[in-house]
Parts: sequence; structure tokens; C-alpha cells
Amino acid sequence: MDRILKAARASGSLNLSNRSLTEIPDEVYRNLEGLGGDDKWWEAAELQKLILAHNSIASLKEDLRNLPFLSVLNLSHNSLSQLPAAIGELPQLKMLDVSFNSIVKIPEEIGSAVSLVKLDCSNNRLTELPSSLGRCLELSDLKGSNNLITNLPEDLANCSKLSKLDMEGNRLTVMSENLISSWTMLTEFNSSKNLLNGIPTSIGGLSRLIRLDLHQNRISAIPSSIIGCHSLTELYLGNNNISTLPVEIGALSRLGTLDLHSNQLKDYPVEACKLSLLVLDLSNNSLSGLPPEMGKMTTLRKLLLSGNPMRTLRSSLVSGPTPALLKFLRSRLSEDEDSEAVTTTKEVITMATRLSISSKELSMEELGLSAVPSEVWESGEVIKLNLSRNSIQELPVELSSCVSLQTLILSKNQIKDWPGSILKSLSSLSCLKLDNNPLRQIPSDGFEMVPKLQILDLSGNAASLLDGPAFSSLPYLQELYLRRMRLSEVPSDIVGLHQLRILDLSQNSLQSIPVGLLEPSLQALRLDGNPLRSIRRTVLDKGTKAVLQYLKDKLPEQ
Repeated sequence: MDRILKAARASGSLNLSNRSLTEIPDEVYRNLEGLGGDDKWWEAAELQKLILAHNSIASLKEDLRNLPFLSVLNLSHNSLSQLPAAIGELPQLKMLDVSFNSIVKIPEEIGSAVSLVKLDCSNNRLTELPSSLGRCLELSDLKGSNNLITNLPEDLANCSKLSKLDMEGNRLTVMSENLISSWTMLTEFNSSKNLLNGIPTSIGGLSRLIRLDLHQNRISAIPSSIIGCHSLTELYLGNNNISTLPVEIGALSRLGTLDLHSNQLKDYPVEACKLSLLVLDLSNNSLSGLPPEMGKMTTLRKLLLSGNPMRTLRSSLVSGPTPALLKFLRSRLSEDEDSEAVTTTKEVITMATRLSISSKELSMEELGLSAVPSEVWESGEVIKLNLSRNSIQELPVELSSCVSLQTLILSKNQIKDWPGSILKSLSSLSCLKLDNNPLRQIPSDGFEMVPKLQILDLSGNAASLLDGPAFSSLPYLQELYLRRMRLSEVPSDIVGLHQLRILDLSQNSLQSIPVGLLEPSLQALRLDGNPLRSIRRTVLDKGTKAVLQYLKDKLPEQ
């Protein structure tokens, strides 16, 4: 502990997270006191950052006031039931995280921490927020989700810099007109899973709002003033009591996701067909038909309609692919109207890129692309990229800059060569799907480029494993799909993948299975479509557990 405190005096930062602490050591409160004779007290830094997350700390002392230079205090995931009044004596505190505790009340003194920019008090037992928060004029990010809060104090109207507000999972029944009209800087607002009975008219003043999530409430109508939210790209209103949509919603030109599932909509207004949506969820409503003008919504990648009493559309159309449904709806328009229905690929890419700003997911599926668009590496910290069902032949070197990428889906393209040099740069990649490409040999060290992979799909690439790339380079692999690979035997080192849960070897030429393929990790083993001689059809038909037991029984006694 002495060594850590000494380092903290040099850096001004102290991290004591995950140390099974039940209380904060007194030395922490004393920071610069008790410096030994060999310490140069004039070189010591005041403590500015204190992280105590993931411990079992039950209380904080009023001695907290001895740390007046603190700017970051993280006490998340502890056992606190209250905070000391001294929290207000930290004039430089910018970030306070007390999430995942058992706090029942935040002291009014917090209003004196006037530098506060971010407060996270989510996942506690709060029934209210203190009115004094209204004195924290720099507050821009407030997270109070998963508490028991019934209303928000009117004084929060003074927090005019608020840009992110998350109150999901509380007991709010009403949103104050005055509060909403004061928060003109809001970009993200989440008040889902509450008891709200309406949306205030003043919502129209939130011209910077990008994401609005009010799903699972008791909202019965959307005010026409929503037209003022012209930056809105995502709107979630599922699980409410909405029966009609205002025609003004059609003017939200940036809207890419509109979720209205599980409401009471009887029709979808023609005016809302002007939207350039990528995702429209209308499932579980009371729709009996759709306006033919919806056929012009050619940016739509996903239209969900299940659970509606559709009378004017065949069920195969309703549950089938979105492009086919849109084409059918267009066919019911007159020809001159139909000519307006062509949306350029560029427009779809622009919309998808705009949506990815908050979701960090970029989908450019089935756009007829022959190359990866530059928007992919220009659109920031993308975590998931879906480029399936295109005609892409190779990955550009610029893709190496997408270092946050965790999921890369390249199914059904024209990729011939293993993109090793690019994969090498994507150090966070955990899911790679290259199925159904004309992929040639994967080099023997190919999998060494992606050691963190948890999911790999190479199905339908018959020649790709000729060089015997080492599956043993993928110790974290949990799902491996090798369908239709013309395999005559199972690659031997798959047996050593101890975290493998799903192994799909269906539609190959396997005549036998190595007996080493055993539980505990394997949960699904798919072998259908193989000319297996060593396992009887009756065993195969019983599923994974029976097959694994059969293989286990074949093992020689130890």
C-alpha cells in the first residue's frame, strides 16, 4: 500500500479498484500528510483522481474534504448506502461515479460541487434526485437509470448544458414541459422503462437531439411538435399505447431507425413514407395493410411486420425479404410515381454512416458494392461492420485503421485471398465471417493474425484449408463453422480448442469423427450431410449430447 500511495503522490492519481477493500484506508484521506524525511514534499502532487471501483466499501468519511483537488472520483460497484455531506467540499470535482451501490439518497450538499460535469448514480435505490443539482451548471452527462425515482426536480432546468440524460428503468410518470424546454443542448435522452403517459410538446425545441428512447412506457400519442427534432436519427417508441402517428414525423429527414413495435397502430401514414429509414419496426400492431407509397422507401434494409392482422398482403410477403415487399408495394403505384422510387447506393451509405455515429455499428449489406466505401474507415470508432452480400474482391489497406473493430462480416462476396495483413492490425477482432467467398488457400500462419477470435465462419470455401492453417492459434475460439468445405477429415488441432461451444461440420465428406471431440465445452456439434460410417444414423438423430456420449464411450479406458 505504501508503494502505491507513494506513486500516487508523484502522479496525482490513485487506483485501488478490485482490492476487496471494506473501507478506504485512512492514508488515502491524508494524501500529503506523513511524508517521510526522504520524500521531497514540494514535488508531491495533490490527489486529483481516485478510483475505488469494485470493492466492498460500505461508507465514506467526512475526511473526504481533505482532498479538495479531486476531479475524478469513482466509487462504482461497492456497498455504499449513503454519501457524506463532504462531497460538496470538492470544488474541482468533474466526474462522480457512484453507480451499482445501495444508495438511498444523495445529499443536498452535492450542489456545492459546482464543477461537476458527469454524474453517474445509476443502479442504486434512489427515490429522488436532490434539487441542489440545479446549482451544478456545468453538468452535461447525468445517468440515473435503474433506480426508484418518481419525478425530477424542477431546479434541473438550470442545467442548460445537459447533453446526455439517461433515466431508464425508473418510476417517472410525467416529463415536465419546463425541464424539456430548458435542455436545448440534449443530444441523447433515454427515459425508457418508466410509467410516462405522454411526451411534452416542448420536445420540439430539442433541435440537437440525435437519439430518443422512450420504449416501454404508457405513451398514447406523439406530439406534432416532434417536427422540431430535425437532428433525430434514432427514435424508439416500442411497447407503448400509440394508435396514430402525426404526419409531421415524415419531415424528420435524418431519421434512420424508427421503432414502433407493440403499439396499437391501425395504419402507417403516407406522409411517413418520405422518411429515409434503414430500420422500421412495426411488429405487433393492428395494421391490416400498408400504403403502396411505402414501396418508395428504398433505403429500408429491415422492415418488421410480424404480429399484425394483415389482410391486404400475403403472409409470404410479410415474412419474406424486405426488398421483395417494397417491390410489390411499388407495383401498386402508378408508373410516373414509381420512377421517383430509385434511391442511390450513395444515399444509403450516407444514411448508414450517420446511424453508426451513436450505434458504432455500420451495415452496408446487399448494396451491390464492388469495393469497400471510404466512409467505413472515415466514420470513426466502428465496432461492427457488415459488408455481406456484395461483390467485394479485396479489402483496402485503409481498413487497417479501424482498430476498434470487433465484428467483421464479409459473407457472400468475391474475396479470393486471405486478408492477413489487414486482419493483423485489427487487434480487437473477435468475430470474422468469410463464408461463401471463392477463398483460396489460407496460409499456414493465417490464424496467427487473429488470435482473439471467438467466432469464425469459413463455410463454403472448399479449398481454403489445404495448407492446414493452425486452429491451435485460436485459443479463445467458441464458435467454428466449416459447412460445405469438402472436408474428408476433421482438422486434428480442433480437438485442442478447449473453449469451443459450437462446431458445425455439416455437408462435408467426413466418414469418421475423432473421439477426442468431447465435452465439457462443446454444446452443439453439427454433422448432418456427411457419409459417416462410425456413428449410426439413430445416434446422430438424437443430437449433440448423444453423439458426444457415443464418442466418449468409444474411448479406451484410462
